[in-house]
Amino acid sequence: MLSAVVAACCTVMTLPSYAESVTTDAGSIDSKQVARFFQQKGYSPYAGRAYSTRPLWGELHLHTSWSADAIAAGTRVGPDEALRYAEGKEITSSTGQAVRLSRPYDWMMVADHSDAMGVMSAVLEGKSSLMTDPTLKRWHEGMQAGGEDASKVVMEIITLQGQGKLPEAMTDTKVQMDTWKDMTEIVESHNKPGTFTALIGYEWTSNYGGGNNLHRNIVYRDGKALADQVRPLTTFDTEIPNQLWDWMQGYEEKTGGQVLAVPHNGNLSNGLMFSTETPDGKPIDAKWAEARARWEPLYEVTQSKGTSEQHPSLAPADEFANFEIWDKGNLNVVPKEPGMIEREYAREALKNGLKLEEEFGTNPFKFGLVGSTDDHTGISSAEENNFFGKFPASEPSAERSTGNAFDFEGRTVKDWQLGASGLTAVWAEENTRASIWDAMKRKEVYATTGTRILVRFFGGWDFKPEDVLSRNPGAVGYGKGVPMGGDLTTPYNGAKAPSFLVAALKDSFSGNLDRIQIIKGWLDKAGKPQEKVYNVVWSGDRKLDKDGNLPSIGNTVDVANATWTNTIGSSELITVWQDPDFDPSLKAFYYARVIEIPTPRWTAYDKAYFADAKFSDEVPMTVTERAYTSPIWYTPSKQ
Repeated sequence: MLSAVVAACCTVMTLPSYAESVTTDAGSIDSKQVARFFQQKGYSPYAGRAYSTRPLWGELHLHTSWSADAIAAGTRVGPDEALRYAEGKEITSSTGQAVRLSRPYDWMMVADHSDAMGVMSAVLEGKSSLMTDPTLKRWHEGMQAGGEDASKVVMEIITLQGQGKLPEAMTDTKVQMDTWKDMTEIVESHNKPGTFTALIGYEWTSNYGGGNNLHRNIVYRDGKALADQVRPLTTFDTEIPNQLWDWMQGYEEKTGGQVLAVPHNGNLSNGLMFSTETPDGKPIDAKWAEARARWEPLYEVTQSKGTSEQHPSLAPADEFANFEIWDKGNLNVVPKEPGMIEREYAREALKNGLKLEEEFGTNPFKFGLVGSTDDHTGISSAEENNFFGKFPASEPSAERSTGNAFDFEGRTVKDWQLGASGLTAVWAEENTRASIWDAMKRKEVYATTGTRILVRFFGGWDFKPEDVLSRNPGAVGYGKGVPMGGDLTTPYNGAKAPSFLVAALKDSFSGNLDRIQIIKGWLDKAGKPQEKVYNVVWSGDRKLDKDGNLPSIGNTVDVANATWTNTIGSSELITVWQDPDFDPSLKAFYYARVIEIPTPRWTAYDKAYFADAKFSDEVPMTVTERAYTSPIWYTPSKQ
């Protein structure tokens, strides 16, 4: 099936003059309908434009040598070098390799752990005042030795941090505050409004109960003058998320600034990330729901330690749910028990949020979707052919084909299971801290697995098939509906169901587009959460089967040479889709998922580059990159 937007490109220049109709994927459109796109208030269609015209690319979650686990593992790239790299400069990795992004980022946040930020650099150096502590002295020796000895130091730090038993020198509040001011000074030096935005932030790293991942990245709207007024929260202060929200409230009250929190890796929380109890076993209530909705408007859905959109066991009909899944256990690879997975994945949380709203009056899981790497190398690497791993031990080498990314007492996750993911696209009006933060707060953002697909997604009651003919879907979308992250209520204009305008343009460095899907979640009449995946527009002449499924696009990847051809798929896709199963009395949400054709995974690039790399047959060599938009919610009006 030819993309509607491709058909539009071929016809729109001549249609107003003499054509009577044109047939697109959205249906037959007559010339009178098309003509309205040429009726502007003034000749320039861009005059008076007040919305963002391109997404700004970056990430919220990169660790440098100022994170204790990173430097213990051998990372020597600090925040200054990390930000220079994000700006497009070439730097040297911790293993001595030259590295550079294919294209600069528009913005980035270094999110080093607030716990013991910067302290381990002094341990590495063997600072005499610290070497009186036998644990720190042993860590110094292990870090100096490198290799497996350094890896054991990392695992011990994670374990002791989760138990609240780190050495006293690592919890000194004065050292922490001094280090924080040094960090904000570095970040401030890279912030160039209009050109490159360096966001101030950190990671609060709760491993409640020993490796149960409840991590949050704290994102400041503010600059150094406000950020320096309050000491960042650590897990030495608390490991309970609602107490983090209290800290955020206190920060805003004291400084007049603004912050938000972004949870990540629910897949490693062993059932705690989206539980209906607090980690210490207290049932959630309306106050808790209101606080989480306020302070956590976003969720990091994809990164190097797995993608947490949906688990295939929870959505067996979703053929794209089985993507870069990490489900062996928590951060310490403690195995999961039955019932945990249901409380770890974003789509399940979005559905359950509708149900909790019925109980508490507030949806605590009403979040948008972002992606980041969580790399601990000081190098944000979300490109398959430029992947520098999570720790220095997983930087490019023949050995990473068989190495362990995590090893806790023999419970392992292999390096090849790391994903080259992800990135965040922000629909901000300008490249400044305030504009980017505001877009995040209103959830006008989307996640990708590393590719830079351009995606527009709008919902409303008045989108028509001819809207696909506009070469400016943003103008149509903002003019007639709400963008990703928005809300729909009462139908109007006689609409029987909401309609959605969704458009995607391929990343020029990556694969063509296979399809766009819209994923719906809702509460049925019995109050039970439901979901359905709709294929709404696709490339080629494939046909949906009776169940709405679509045949495979095919695969052009040459694994031996780590190449592919864009001889299948489309460069762009656009459609207007109306929910065929809409019930105006039922709460629902919708988000778009854009799927690329298969391309080589980073493992295929390694196999082609390193002659002596040995990958087992279970290692995937191709990847289907994708984008996930933030949802649009529908809530019935109360009569």
